[in-house]
Formats: sequence, C-alpha cells, structure tokens
Amino acid sequence: MNEHVTTKKLILVAGRGHEELSLEIAECLRQPLGDVVLSTFANGEIYCRIGESIRGADAFVIQTHCEPINDRIMEQLLMIDAAKRASAKRITAVVPFYGYSRQDRKAEGREPISARLVADILTVAGAHRVVTVDLHTGQIQGFFDYPVDHLTAVPVLAEYLAGVLDGETVFIAPDAGGGKLARRYADRLGGDIAFIDKRRPKGTHNVAVATEVVGEIAGRTCVIVDDMIDTAGTVVSAANLLIDRGAAEVYVVATHGLLSGPAVDRLKNAPIREVVVTNTVPIPSEKRFDGLRVLSIAPLVAEAIDAVFEDRSVSELFGGDNL
Repeated sequence: MNEHVTTKKLILVAGRGHEELSLEIAECLRQPLGDVVLSTFANGEIYCRIGESIRGADAFVIQTHCEPINDRIMEQLLMIDAAKRASAKRITAVVPFYGYSRQDRKAEGREPISARLVADILTVAGAHRVVTVDLHTGQIQGFFDYPVDHLTAVPVLAEYLAGVLDGETVFIAPDAGGGKLARRYADRLGGDIAFIDKRRPKGTHNVAVATEVVGEIAGRTCVIVDDMIDTAGTVVSAANLLIDRGAAEVYVVATHGLLSGPAVDRLKNAPIREVVVTNTVPIPSEKRFDGLRVLSIAPLVAEAIDAVFEDRSVSELFGGDNL
C-alpha cells in the first residue's frame, strides 16, 4: 500500500493593481510572487495565464480594487478562475481595498446592492476565502458564504499616532456610523470621542456638509478617524468646523487614501496638521504632498496570509479588534 504525506504549498499571485504592495507582502513572507502573465487586448479585454503549476496549492490572489477599478476587479476574477481551472486546492482572494464597499444597501429605491454583487462574482469565480482590510461596513462579511478575514489598520495607524500626538486628544467620528472606530483609537491611545453631525443632500454623491460637533473639543488636539478619504469633502468640512469651534489642531487618519478628484487640493488648503493613510491603494507621486504620511499595510496582510496558510487564528493578531 502506498502512503503519501502531502506537503502544503503556498503560492502568491498578484494583479497589476498595486505591484509595489504585492512585492512588499511577498518580501514579508519571504516568498516570491508566482509567475502570472497579464496583458490587455486592443479591445480592452484582459488576458491571464498562470505560468507555473499550482495543482494542489494554497493560492493567494492579491489585487487591490483601485483605478481603473472595474478592470482591476475583472483581472482578479480571471486570476481566480485560472487558479481554479489549474486545480489549486484552496483560493484566497486578498483584497486590501474592496471595491464598491460603500454601496452596501439600498439608500434609495431601484438601486443595486453593489457590494453584494462583487461578493457574488468573487464566489462564482472560485474564491474559497477573502482577506480584506477595513471594509466600509463590517456586515459586508455576511455577503459571503465562506470565511472572510477582516483585517484592520488601526494598530498600524495608532502606533504612528502614539509617537506624534501630544496633550489632550479627542478622536472625532465624522458621522454617526464612525463611533465604533473612534472608540477603538480612544481605547488604544487614551482620549475622549466626539461626533460630527453630517448632512448629505438627497440625490448627491461625494457631497457632505459638517454642521455641528457633539463633544468637548476646545483647546484640544482633534483626530478625525475614517475608513477612507475619497474626494476629502467630508474631512475638510469637518476640519474647518473643528477649528471654528476652538480645536488646537487637527489630524486626519484613514485606512484607504483614495484621494480622488479635488481631494489633494482640498487637503493641502485645509487647516489640517497631517493626513495619515496606509498604502492599501497606490498613491502616485502627483497625489503626495508635504502633510501626507503613508504607512505600509504589507506586514499586517503578510501576517494574516501566513496565519490562514498555517490554519492559525487571524483575530488573535488583532486582539479581537478586527470585527
């Protein structure tokens, strides 16, 4: 009778969304990126071929959903499908920034729930598991019928803040839904929390107006915490309001620095001491400015991939703070 002891094999493949982050994750894992050929046909279709055998492997397909976002999602789907058809044993979609995450419910009649659709197409493509960082809302995990490892950048961002904050600090939730996140920072670093009352005019996108602050902020250092900065309208409006109400200085901290459209100009001209984000999406040199600090999420993602591969607890890496 022949007895075979199977050895687990980890394979990392990455799309073209954020090559710098993918290489850094691979470096942290001391594991080379797998050979994958990706190109775009003249009519915009994407071609994909995995250039080595991955039969029986634990494949991690890395792609952040950045601009051009629909191409990046499609590229990841094709890599997952290629891995499935090449007989990978288990396929994990590693998505540092999950596209369409803000469209997680119907805000008005006759709208799609786009975050659920992205979950469905990842599933149909062949993913068995997802690793992602700071979803817009945690309940998106429920759109999947298999495990989602929901990582948080709070430890990385809080460690940096611990070295720069001085005096009394208040962590500001820029809207009613951000209280839980503000509380996490306050618990880690010590300080109070406050809320911004934000109004979004009906039927508009990327428009939000900060109208009032709930909490004691006069003379204190205020840190606005959010999951992402897109056009920066919300945080700049909040920063102006906080300074008007007597805040000593304002920091802005977010996991995903999308910095779309007028964001960079708005942030440069706002009364903000420093904007701190991670590199879940690529931030090109033309979007970087003096007051911007970009921290790496790679060690955190690498640690989670290693834990998944070794069948160890991911939530223990965060002390349960990642739910």
